[in-house]
Amino acid sequence: MNVAVIGAGAWGTTLAILLAENGHAVSLWCYEKDLVQGMNERRENSRFLPGFPLNEKIAVTGELAGAAGAALYFLAVPTQFLRGTARAFSGTIGSQAMIVSASKGIEEHHLKLPLEIIGEEINNANLCALSGPNLSSEIARGLPAAAVAASTSLEVAKRVQQCLMQERFRVYTNTDPVGVQLGGGLKNVIAIAAGIADGLQLGDNAKAGLMIRGQAEITRLGLALGAKAETFAGLSGMGDLITTCASRLSRNHFVGENIARGKKLPEILKEMKDVAEGVSTTRAARELGRRLKVNLPITEQVHQVLYEGKDPYRAIADLMSRAATSE
Repeated sequence: MNVAVIGAGAWGTTLAILLAENGHAVSLWCYEKDLVQGMNERRENSRFLPGFPLNEKIAVTGELAGAAGAALYFLAVPTQFLRGTARAFSGTIGSQAMIVSASKGIEEHHLKLPLEIIGEEINNANLCALSGPNLSSEIARGLPAAAVAASTSLEVAKRVQQCLMQERFRVYTNTDPVGVQLGGGLKNVIAIAAGIADGLQLGDNAKAGLMIRGQAEITRLGLALGAKAETFAGLSGMGDLITTCASRLSRNHFVGENIARGKKLPEILKEMKDVAEGVSTTRAARELGRRLKVNLPITEQVHQVLYEGKDPYRAIADLMSRAATSE
């Protein structure tokens, strides 16, 4: 089928590569005009995914019209830019097309999940979320991976599954898009904490405890928003959490490690070419937890370290000295 990928970061480009391998005609839309020109000239995304050639079935464009007429759209832009992008494409995407969010995060100010943002800006009911432990460079290299396609419509989820599924990329369906999106977004906050733990050389015991208590936080917030508890034990929950907290390829882990080494957040972000979604999601998740009266102690400490100048050692000590409770 004709497929459009909106957003030419590392993940959007990787999705375009996967889709083209499956025989689809792919339009890869990119906001940066110079990147569009570079990809068309060199047939490679040298800025965000260097070293991986673009299949001839991938047409790179910077024009809205270049993505018109697709049967399936993947929106792979950072969550904080998703509303503006969805609004820009609201007149391009047809009401019968399927729309897949490949973004992971929570919108600041409005505190909305990606599918909520898309639903508010585009008149389309065929919405699906794609998430899971998916490091772009590994998938682009041809290494095996798995993901989950989640929609309130099982039929939509199955169609997205069929579109993406191949021997090295296994896709499962799910009917809990809220849980799938929350798992994919909030694990980035915990990954920053895991990066801090690694940067401080606190050991594997500490990181394991941090990850599993982070999973408890994610689940609590998810249940408050109507998600299913079992979703957080799946690919988009524990699977994504393990990968993002353990891998040095993780942008959010990178942020945490550098915070532990004494760098300031603005300095770290300035050095990065990709967006670390967990930085903005930390603020949004903290506010969402307060509104819903859900206790998020790790998120609170990450917020204080990132935005209030708290010493990471003090944050760890405050987490460890909380009142004793049951698991």
